[in-house]
Amino acid sequence: MRTVTFIPGYRKIDAEQGSTILDAAQRAGLNINVVCGGQGKCGKCIVYVRSGKTIFDQQKYKRFFTDDELAQGACLACQTTIESDLQVFIPDSTSIQEQKILIDGQETAMEFHPSVRKYYIELQPPTISDPSPDLSRLLWGIQKAGGPSAEKIYAPLEMLRKIPAILRHSEWKATGTVALVPGGYRLVDVQENDTAKRLYGAAVDLGSTTIVVYIWDLVTGKIAGVASNYNRQISCGEDILARVNFARKNGLSKLQALATESINLAITTASNTAGIDREDIYEIVVAGNTVMTHMLLGIDPAYMISEPYVPVVRRALSVSTGRIGITCNPNGGLFVFPAVSDFIGGDIIADILACGMSEKEEISLLIDIGTNFEVVLGNSEWMFSCAGAAGPALEGGEVLFGMRANPGAIEKISIEPGTLNPLYTTINGIKPQGICGSGLIDLLAELLCTCVIDRTGRINTGIANPRIRTNSHFPEYVIEWANRTGIGKDIVITENDIKNLIMSKASVHAACVTLMNQAGINRKEISTIYFAGAFGNYINKKNATIIGLIPEISIDKIVNIGNGAVTGANIALINRRMRKTLDEIACRIAYIELNAESSFMDEYTSGTFLPHTELTLFPMVQKLLDTCRITKE
Repeated sequence: MRTVTFIPGYRKIDAEQGSTILDAAQRAGLNINVVCGGQGKCGKCIVYVRSGKTIFDQQKYKRFFTDDELAQGACLACQTTIESDLQVFIPDSTSIQEQKILIDGQETAMEFHPSVRKYYIELQPPTISDPSPDLSRLLWGIQKAGGPSAEKIYAPLEMLRKIPAILRHSEWKATGTVALVPGGYRLVDVQENDTAKRLYGAAVDLGSTTIVVYIWDLVTGKIAGVASNYNRQISCGEDILARVNFARKNGLSKLQALATESINLAITTASNTAGIDREDIYEIVVAGNTVMTHMLLGIDPAYMISEPYVPVVRRALSVSTGRIGITCNPNGGLFVFPAVSDFIGGDIIADILACGMSEKEEISLLIDIGTNFEVVLGNSEWMFSCAGAAGPALEGGEVLFGMRANPGAIEKISIEPGTLNPLYTTINGIKPQGICGSGLIDLLAELLCTCVIDRTGRINTGIANPRIRTNSHFPEYVIEWANRTGIGKDIVITENDIKNLIMSKASVHAACVTLMNQAGINRKEISTIYFAGAFGNYINKKNATIIGLIPEISIDKIVNIGNGAVTGANIALINRRMRKTLDEIACRIAYIELNAESSFMDEYTSGTFLPHTELTLFPMVQKLLDTCRITKE
């Protein structure tokens, strides 16, 4: 074993010789930025070896470094193996920082029918002439107070143990909490005196990167608190595949603990902000992808990443929060959204619930893009779905200066046609450190419209402008000069970056067209395109169309629904009637395996142009490009 000391902080961890610095950092609980999942493609996990011996191929990865950085011991944590005791410096740019987390969902009218209610009761104590059991007396009191019939309420053993002391100590004035659960009603708590106004529930978006929690007052139907934070599973791998592989190595219990820890942290923050006691939270509703919800419940996800890609369960689940370690009322309930397949999970069902496409006659297209993407096409009668790898490029991975939506990320950008100078805004308004997904979409569209690149993505090096140059590997466009950045380097986009972006957008567009072909419709029959999630919320709709990320329809028919997963979870939390529709929605969706569709690759190839090989499919873009070129000439 070798000892690795990480600075600043001087955190030490024992590591096996031959393991990577990234492995050691993750085991030490350090959140290293590895957008590409540790494949050496994104260049985001740069660390500096201050002392000790390592093996790192500088020549292979020199495109990520300056000569000075290499001389100072810079290397990629994911590609550097440990040979001796080490001291490793982790710069701020390599640590996962506070991200711009999308917590807002679409504003929508929500009916209020919670599944948990409290009933304050004042009972007559038992007498010789009325020796009714404590439980019967309590349940009859709940029935008289407007609750369900006493015969329909089940009282678990832990409640039977509490009832006699609580009723007598409170002089027979108490509050009973009853939840509607699969199979009937359940008595989940009994408290002294009147606590009927202290009743809360939490809706959770369980993302692979971030957690968002809304706490609702289940008496008034109002939002009491909101909080978000990172999913601490990141320390075990940036992407889903890495985490499943971690689970295979006896890591499932740790992943489960980290998921509940992440949810608990967000619940605690939201509760503290709202000034409420976590024990007054009686229900948690969780929407997440299939792998994430399996891990949360401690269910082995290993069989979802190899043929025939089978999850353990797809239907909605209800369990006690105490069984998995979520810190709310110990007898509270956890409701988990159903899934369609291994790749179409409860978060997408929540998106569908949020936008309402399953209730409309018109045909809608729903798109949720991250490292992976999910697409759903349909209406109230039918729905087709598919999923695929968008590649990390759209999130900033495999792009030299790409980054997540952290402070300093360029999130919006335009280019002046004459000077080719960029105008941009960064998150938090600080000096640029890189460019995130929404900025990359803008940049690609702007480079195309100003003729800096052609429709294949090639940079026109014949343009006499200092921002267009050729480095040792690829032609590039300089977004910002080193003396104006927050990293002391020129921020550029290379021709190779553009190629990766085009391949990513081609995958998404090909998936949309594949579903349209399956349904026998064309783009003119789509009434609305819904974008869900952080990426879709911040991108420029027109620019997304210009590059061919989505089929061209009227811009005003493209709708950002924000965080659809948390909106759907909110709906299911405060309206128990909607939960009955979730399994039905999931069963109605036909899943199309893109790898088995021969037409998908043809559509993908056609999409590797800007916006597409068939420019007639994008009449608005065709007209725009013609105008741009006339102006340029």
